[in-house]
Amino acid sequence: MSWDITFEPALPVLLISLMALLGAALTLFSAWRRARGTIWRTAALVLILLALINPTIRTEEREPLSDVVALIVDKSLSQQIGNRNAETDAALATLEKHLKEIKGLDVRVTTVQGDAANEEGTALFGALDEILADVPRERVAGAILITDGEVHDVPANPAAVGFKAPIHSLIIGRKNEKDRRLTITEAPSFGIVDEPLTLSFRVDETATSQVSGERATVTVSIDGQQVSRTDAEVGKVETIPLTLTHGGPNVIEIDLDKGPDELTLLNNRAVVIANGIRDRLRVLLVSGAPHPGERTWRNLLNADPSVDLVHFTILRPPEKFDSAPLDELSLIAFPVRELFVDKLDQFDLIIFDRYKQRAVLPLAYFANIADYVENGGALLAAAGPTFASPYSIYRTPLSSVLPAQPTGEISVGGYRAEMTDAGKRHPVTADLPGSDSTPPAWGRWFRTIDTTINHGEVLLEDPAKHPLMVLDHVGKGRVAQLLSDQVWLWSRGYEGGGPQAELLRRLAHWLMKEPDLEEENLSAVASNNSLTLRRRTMAPAAADATVTFPSGKTETLKLSEVTPGRFEAATPARELGLYRITQGDMTAVAAAGPLNPREYADVRATDERLAPVAKATGGGIYWAGDGGTDIPAIRSLRPGHDAAGSNWMGLNRNEQYLVRSVHQLPLVSGLIALALILGALAMAWRREGQ
Repeated sequence: MSWDITFEPALPVLLISLMALLGAALTLFSAWRRARGTIWRTAALVLILLALINPTIRTEEREPLSDVVALIVDKSLSQQIGNRNAETDAALATLEKHLKEIKGLDVRVTTVQGDAANEEGTALFGALDEILADVPRERVAGAILITDGEVHDVPANPAAVGFKAPIHSLIIGRKNEKDRRLTITEAPSFGIVDEPLTLSFRVDETATSQVSGERATVTVSIDGQQVSRTDAEVGKVETIPLTLTHGGPNVIEIDLDKGPDELTLLNNRAVVIANGIRDRLRVLLVSGAPHPGERTWRNLLNADPSVDLVHFTILRPPEKFDSAPLDELSLIAFPVRELFVDKLDQFDLIIFDRYKQRAVLPLAYFANIADYVENGGALLAAAGPTFASPYSIYRTPLSSVLPAQPTGEISVGGYRAEMTDAGKRHPVTADLPGSDSTPPAWGRWFRTIDTTINHGEVLLEDPAKHPLMVLDHVGKGRVAQLLSDQVWLWSRGYEGGGPQAELLRRLAHWLMKEPDLEEENLSAVASNNSLTLRRRTMAPAAADATVTFPSGKTETLKLSEVTPGRFEAATPARELGLYRITQGDMTAVAAAGPLNPREYADVRATDERLAPVAKATGGGIYWAGDGGTDIPAIRSLRPGHDAAGSNWMGLNRNEQYLVRSVHQLPLVSGLIALALILGALAMAWRREGQ
């Protein structure tokens, strides 16, 4: 219960003031003239003014409202280092105990968890705004942050936090902590395959023992394979050369060896993903006798702007005689020796399309091509009827790299190409459009060159089990054979056509060793707090895989077959950083969240970030000490008083309340005021009449 006197004027205050001044002047004039009844006139004037301003006794029934204090607990990834997590729990328990001893205090606790998908670092002030969103600002008693001090959303204007109450910070960790960390200063986002590029980084050492010229060992790996190891000078930007070996994403890891003073090794590693781009693909197309499929090859290769095509074709073979003299022909002499001797290794792919052995290319040139394949080159041989003849290119040194040997027979008759069991598993032919029906929903071919398979994998065959497509690894290179020259029927749309462009695109990319088309491949993707493993293999089963988390813990996953030759497994990925996956001799890496997160940029406990906020709001900075037990006392104070001491922190006592009911009693009621005024005037008249 609370009471006070209020005034509810019957007339505007200005008018009442003017009336009071006029009445006072008349009263003073009467007193100056020593007129009788002046006292009673003054009394009447006072009564009239009281009646006009209407004084009222007001009583309120109030319900006190509790003050609200926000307790923000930092459980971000940097808080998982060492004993910080346990110290945070101990400090939280002590603070909650102290706060419960203060009456009329509503304690709201929220925890900010670490998230692998969070690229903004630790956001405590966002959590503070959220937890106080429904609280009137005049009821906020203050806020306490339990953190290591690495907060990344500190407001630029610390005074504009939205309420006038102290913000205290309880720092978990130790003063002057030491750590060694790796920072990427310049990294490529893409690079041309097999062309040099550079990566720049810096090693920072916070230990007091650091001396000028101190060095640290740094290891660089691409896709899990070590490519460089160097000694870097601490505090100095170092630059190292790199080369991307394949197109698509290349995961570049930079690992810093453990230093003498380390809080964690998580910031000793950085990851960069650089996309490999092939500058220009140089393709050598060697054609035999003109046929409808020759234009198909030219159109396919010329349609790709990234392909430089060199087409070698024989328009006037040695056995052809005509009366046109050579010096009158409009043909330019073709640089045969330059192509097949001097610059052969500059081609990414060589295609023989229905070519037969002639006197144009010496056998030594075919031997050069075989060596080219053995040393890492790619060869595609599209066979026609001449492959079964005595002029077959199999009767050259190419026989050492070709997996299919002709029998001399040719099968003729309409049929639909079918996938073998290996073809259903191999990435070149798996899931080709139209392959999900039996027979496949694509047009017929009418000729097959019969062969005997010496080695390699048969992916396509005709209904009589004659091979149509054979792939093989030869030395460091790869070879593919098409044992029919009628794939062009698909491009013409005969009987509905077929996936000719997609098939040949996959085939060319497999020959050039694109990772996405490797028959034996292990990959992983981290997204939405989940890690997905994908294994492609020609084997009927896949062994278990071992996942090493960024924190160092390991987990074994069993992979399940989702489609022929493709296995998958998944596990939660809530940790921020690099995941390593191993399966036998195969490895893969995947990065969760930002590749080089702010959360691990500097993991030392600090009070520098939060000091401006504490100063602007009247709060304090305190260190929790060993075990999180050095906790300051808590006091409840009126707003405006100092809210921070060396061993105590203060919270505002706002004394807010909710009014349940209001009662008002006028001191001068109408009838009583009228009677008193008339009585005073009567006494004044009577006094004047004496």
